[in-house]
Amino acid sequence: MDFFIYLIGLEHGMLRGFVFGIVHVSILIIGYYTGWSINRLIKKTTNGHIAGIIGAVIAHILADIIASLLDPTMRSAAFGILLGGLIPLLFIPFLEKYVTKSESHIMVGDHEDIEKDLKSH
Repeated sequence: MDFFIYLIGLEHGMLRGFVFGIVHVSILIIGYYTGWSINRLIKKTTNGHIAGIIGAVIAHILADIIASLLDPTMRSAAFGILLGGLIPLLFIPFLEKYVTKSESHIMVGDHEDIEKDLKSH
């Protein structure tokens, strides 16, 4: 992969991070179309909207880490990306306790869970 990146000149300029972008978005698209969901695993231990928030964050962190490790122009940033993605998770308990959600706000999870989520409110 590194040789291919070097050969076509993606390591410099505006195309720096090109592989990162392709890999990151591809992982999320593959997860969407295959139905693989972190939310389903988390819903067993938390309520629905927390699972949705945490699941989305973890999915993005995993995609970021994989993408940054595969992109030679982003490898040196992999650890920072991981920490930068994990630290905001620490704010979720505070936000859940002190931030009032709008009554028109609806958080939905997986496709098959939408109806159950709406009936429970």
